[in-house]
Amino acid sequence: MEVILKDDVKGLGYKNDVVTVKPGYGRNYLLPQGLAVVADKTNKKIVAENVRQASHKAEKIKTDAQTLANNIGDLSIDIPAKVGDSGKIFGRVTTLQIADALKAKGFDVDRKRISLDSDPSSVGEYTASIDLHREVKHKIRVNVVAE
Repeated sequence: MEVILKDDVKGLGYKNDVVTVKPGYGRNYLLPQGLAVVADKTNKKIVAENVRQASHKAEKIKTDAQTLANNIGDLSIDIPAKVGDSGKIFGRVTTLQIADALKAKGFDVDRKRISLDSDPSSVGEYTASIDLHREVKHKIRVNVVAE
């Protein structure tokens, strides 16, 4: 089943992409949630026209994302966590904590655009990826420290 995404779907694609999904996933999740429309001739023409009209706006969004990535640069963020005697952390380090730490440093990034490359289980340094735009991805260092 071919669908046109109306919004970014993590692991599937970005807005206005035509993707092929299994019929059950399309009918039972993407279409009812309003994340996609069926990719027929009419909808493809509508999306092509919208993309053509929004191309200059998309270029500005991309340059803004690139500027944000350059401003973040080689940033390292400290996330405090409760730690046991062996160095293992209690609970989890979440993307919400990383987004809050970025906001405290002056960078407003949505937590849904942040993903940890490996799940932090002890004190140490980890890497997080920030998906700012379909063509702009940035990595930051996350230091998990004892509270």
